[in-house]
Amino acid sequence: MASGFFALLDDISTLMDDIASATKIATKNTVSLLGDDVAVNAKKASGFDSSKEIPILIAIIKGSLINKAILLPIVFILEILAEWLIVPILLLGGIYISYEAFEKVYEFVFTKKHKKEQNKELTDKEKIRSAIKTDFILSIEIVVMAISSVLGKPLYIQIPTVAVVSVVATAGVYGFVALIVRMDDIGIKLIQLSDKKGRFLRSIGIALIEAMPYVVKILSVVGTLAMFLVCGGIYMHKLEFIHHLLDMFEINIPILIIEMMVGFIVGGFSFMIKEGLVKFAGLILKS
Repeated sequence: MASGFFALLDDISTLMDDIASATKIATKNTVSLLGDDVAVNAKKASGFDSSKEIPILIAIIKGSLINKAILLPIVFILEILAEWLIVPILLLGGIYISYEAFEKVYEFVFTKKHKKEQNKELTDKEKIRSAIKTDFILSIEIVVMAISSVLGKPLYIQIPTVAVVSVVATAGVYGFVALIVRMDDIGIKLIQLSDKKGRFLRSIGIALIEAMPYVVKILSVVGTLAMFLVCGGIYMHKLEFIHHLLDMFEINIPILIIEMMVGFIVGGFSFMIKEGLVKFAGLILKS
């Protein structure tokens, strides 16, 4: 009986080691996605009233965890029954993200006043829903990347590994986002502590508070560019013919610029198609 118990413990220990090893590899492979995710989500989570930032961020985090809880079983089922569907779903998600980014660029350039009025009309709930929708697409990419790192391993290794990576990714991304959107509060806290600790903390606190408005503006730009990068990264990783075209025309441009260009082109085409369909539908309704 005792030997059977210790054999079970040994099996559990081996299983945990296998899961830890697989999680380490999967986490390493998904880290490259998290930089863009931080920029995109920080952009989505900023711009709220200071008193509402933490409750709204918590609501977005809950939505992100629900996204991953929904996605995990779906992606695993697709992997078993219809693996070919995963790539098209990712590509469609890339279209959604790039369209949203291109729409913001278009409205900033051509309809800036209208955009300002539109932003005033958006409620906090609408902004939260928009952030959670974008997170859903980013979550698909993280889950698929994590699964691709453990393909060929048994499901009892894949499932906990991808679940751990999803939770770690959520905690990491939104931990950084929380630090970014609460910079001013951190600055105030440092100023309060400076009475006991000296002028150095006060200087840092003042710098954080003064930098906050500029950080929000920078996030708006960087977040939009990151959305193009996310889309371009999906298309570059999943569509081999793009690499063949680059080789054919001997284009030697840094990969980040290429990904941004691809994302911009995808967003531009999707925006034009949508606008064309809207105008076409309007003409039919008038006639």
